[in-house]
Amino acid sequence: MGAGKTTVGRLLADALGVGFLDSDHAVEARAGKPVQEIFVDDGEAAFRALERTAVAAALDEHDGVLALGGGAVLDPATRALLEGHRVIFLKVGLADAVKRVGLGAGRPLLLGNVRARVKQLLDERTPVYEGLARITVDTDGRSPQDVAAEITELIEEGAR
Repeated sequence: MGAGKTTVGRLLADALGVGFLDSDHAVEARAGKPVQEIFVDDGEAAFRALERTAVAAALDEHDGVLALGGGAVLDPATRALLEGHRVIFLKVGLADAVKRVGLGAGRPLLLGNVRARVKQLLDERTPVYEGLARITVDTDGRSPQDVAAEITELIEEGAR
């Protein structure tokens, strides 16, 4: 959350000349309502099920960059879907994450003390991200353009 997945993902897709898809947007299209409403109306478990379906479809049908929601990889079935794919972890520290998400408006998992909740989410999720990622890129204090350029370079080096 706040790492720049969507922004960096779009820039990376442009640099690589491929399409871009955000799993949250795919979930919203399938559900016919925003992520926030899904959480409120149906709960997190229902959202995660929709997300898993959207990720599976994207991996089968989309040939480009896929930005995953921050909690997508917490689902073991979603992690299994990602095996064999190039997964990139955009690592963000607490201070930068809090600055980027602001008061957490529109982020259902940030109700209450935003800083404490972001810290809790980072503590819970970072080991999962690190275990799944083939590439980890630190985003703290960096522009999305700089992060996307580094990832592009790493991908191109890996293709040689």
